[in-house]
Amino acid sequence: MRPDYDPLDDPPWAMQLVVRAEKASPPSHRAVCEAAATAVVELLADPRAADPEGEWAEAVRQWESRRIRKVTRRARGVRWPEAQRVPGVTVDVNGAEVRALVPGPVAEVPPQIAKLQVAGLDLPDDEEPKPAPEPPYAALALNPGVSITTGKAAAQCGHAAQLLLRQGAVPDVTAWIEGGLRVHLVRDIAWGRCVEHATVAVRDGGFTEVPPGTMTAIAWIVR
Repeated sequence: MRPDYDPLDDPPWAMQLVVRAEKASPPSHRAVCEAAATAVVELLADPRAADPEGEWAEAVRQWESRRIRKVTRRARGVRWPEAQRVPGVTVDVNGAEVRALVPGPVAEVPPQIAKLQVAGLDLPDDEEPKPAPEPPYAALALNPGVSITTGKAAAQCGHAAQLLLRQGAVPDVTAWIEGGLRVHLVRDIAWGRCVEHATVAVRDGGFTEVPPGTMTAIAWIVR
């Protein structure tokens, strides 16, 4: 038995994030991160997931009772509309389209997305930073001292937004939901100072790209 074996994580579950990345006009790194975070929280706040009697509620409960995994996949061409047939939520943020799928067992990935590329999604960033939206919004920041691909960063931003939705102060979270669950990826920050004031921090499980326990992302709500 592996030393890190956890019976509560057997079998492992994951939320699949499908990024539309056409060869001719791929989205930016920043936009994908913001869209992934938005798609995650929009799915979790959707009545089908948030209502205890909703059709997605049990799947979300099962997933959140385990180690929280997200897998980022790339789709292009006909693969993108095929991914829309799998239950989930699609968002478009600054030209980046991402679909968050209802969580399920890692070993039972829907056939529409099973062959989509997982590793290697790395996209260029915007040349000019985008202005922050009108409050309330979730501010996310990635650790500038950690080098990760766009696919990994998208998953980490999804983790941060999920933690914020679940662990943020109720008045702040309520305002964020009512304001449309807007997300903004903050860049060029004083990382140490932001960590001190962040509401939540993501420490990676170490399955891909970074060692276990690495702090990859933080988040807080701006009102």
